[in-house]
Amino acid sequence: MTARRKLIRRTALAATTSVAALVLAACGGDGHDMGSMGSDSSASASASASASASAEAGEHNDQDVDFATEMIQHHRQAIEMADMAADRASSQEVKDLATKIKGAQDPEIKTMSGWLTSWGEEVPADMSGMEGHDMSSGMPGMMSSEDMDKLDKASGAGFDTMFLEMMVEHHEGAVEMAKAEKADGAYDPAVKLADDVITAQTAEIEQMNKMLDKG
Repeated sequence: MTARRKLIRRTALAATTSVAALVLAACGGDGHDMGSMGSDSSASASASASASASAEAGEHNDQDVDFATEMIQHHRQAIEMADMAADRASSQEVKDLATKIKGAQDPEIKTMSGWLTSWGEEVPADMSGMEGHDMSSGMPGMMSSEDMDKLDKASGAGFDTMFLEMMVEHHEGAVEMAKAEKADGAYDPAVKLADDVITAQTAEIEQMNKMLDKG
């Protein structure tokens, strides 16, 4: 009987150990699966939030389209004027300012053209420098074809004065357009660019007015 009891006890102990091992394995598996599910859920929520943020950042409205379309043309005329100054200005200060204007606005044209393309909108054709084409319609600060002809024919100190006066007016128009974008635009990068235009061109207006006063 003693030997039999020992055998029964060993058998029961082995069975208990097996059951405990199975329970622990099951619990461990469940815990692991739940952890994975939690991790998957967190990753999914994070991806969802990221996609939502991207969608929000990409939202744009008609004001954004108008701003990019018109500012591209506005910048192109400023660059055309700056190119004239590089050739004709008598003052090195005017030449340096023209180089600075072109250096700032040329990359902005590329940026805004990229926005329009990504939105499925048409990038306006480059009409700057085309004889007889008047770009001034509907945009504040834009020079008429007659104004551009006058500037093209000017030289020396007379050119410098005319360039500065025209560029002050041109910049004031750009600032007005940028303020409209800040007020009504929805696309964050466009609103940020508008803010940069206001800051940079307001400073240049002050600089040019001082140059005119000195002249």
